[in-house]
Amino acid sequence: MDTIPLPVVMDGATGTELMARGMPQGVSTEQWVLDHPEVLLEVQRAYVRSGSQVLLAPTFGANRVGLSRCGAFHQVAEYNRRLVELTRQAAEGKCLVAGDLAPMGLSLPPFGESGFEELVAVYTEQAAALAAAGVDLFVVETMTTMAEARAAVLACRSVSDRPVWVSFTCDEEGRTPTGTDVLAAMIVMQGMGAAAFGLNCTDPAVTAQQLERLTPYAAIPLIAKPNAGLPGAYCTPAELAAQAPAYARAGARIFGGCCGAGPDHLAAVKAAVEGIDFSAFPPVEHDPDVIPCASEKEARFITPDVDVGETIECTPDLLEDILMAEEVSPQGALKIAILEEDDLDIFAENQYAVKDALCLFSDVPELLEKALRIYQGRAFWDGTGDLEEDFLRNMADKYGLILL
Repeated sequence: MDTIPLPVVMDGATGTELMARGMPQGVSTEQWVLDHPEVLLEVQRAYVRSGSQVLLAPTFGANRVGLSRCGAFHQVAEYNRRLVELTRQAAEGKCLVAGDLAPMGLSLPPFGESGFEELVAVYTEQAAALAAAGVDLFVVETMTTMAEARAAVLACRSVSDRPVWVSFTCDEEGRTPTGTDVLAAMIVMQGMGAAAFGLNCTDPAVTAQQLERLTPYAAIPLIAKPNAGLPGAYCTPAELAAQAPAYARAGARIFGGCCGAGPDHLAAVKAAVEGIDFSAFPPVEHDPDVIPCASEKEARFITPDVDVGETIECTPDLLEDILMAEEVSPQGALKIAILEEDDLDIFAENQYAVKDALCLFSDVPELLEKALRIYQGRAFWDGTGDLEEDFLRNMADKYGLILL
């Protein structure tokens, strides 16, 4: 299953619905669900009755890091298998079952102490367990950092050919809590092979505004899965459903609800989506001379004849060289060369400082791939090196490398 017919209505919140039925705050959701399976079945069967076409298995924190909270860090495969089985039982063959992967709260240096390969390893363990459990697709949701999202997508695509949907959460400025622009996130995720991208756990009005920013550059379907509000700012089913046409005009083809959105909300959203004439929306035209790139936090746009300036080598002065190059760059692009193995460590320590579009260069295939893996953005290749075309196309497919 490479594609899923659109439009699609997903489910709503799991956590807030479980808490409304007695789950205490602060417990391991995964452990509590396994101890009270009848509660999850009640919630998810209600979503099936509401018309939801995708159910997220409650595997949000079922990775090694999340399960350490309940002392089950060594039971990743078992927990994911049992949780997916419960959701499949609730689905009764009437809708798709998605494996849910979520943030772990780990950060790369200099803001944290986790290595990128550590993130990939944790997500790969969970993704492999979800694939073995037979999920129909993966949903990487509520992401706030590019590193965790990239690690999760790499992990899912390394163990399965099932679709990977990715959604970030953001504020009214389109920024995640760590400062990443969701437009940059979309550019990176779709380049890495995500089958859909969008927003979840966001304000309903903000969701529409930010989807409008994404649409001109989106090459994949967009997801709208907003909150229905928290106490004091509750959004009724009718109010949430009333946003669906705006989401659709902004490019959304996958709809759902997050915190506070229950089965009644999803039934209303389902009815609203069924009333939308999607054929009335003209296709978005993309200018081939405007090429979206992204750093870890910023979206940047280049043209095929972009000037990258002088090549920067990975010396102990790399941070200063990056800052200087971006200060004087006339076209918002710079070029960094990875010439030997030691360069990778220097690049890894300083790549976070890149904000402009980045051209990565190496004449050694293995070094270029390692650099692309390290870089938490979407880089481009200016064609000045002598690398095999098949290799470069593989880098484009796996890491989103843009080939000029």
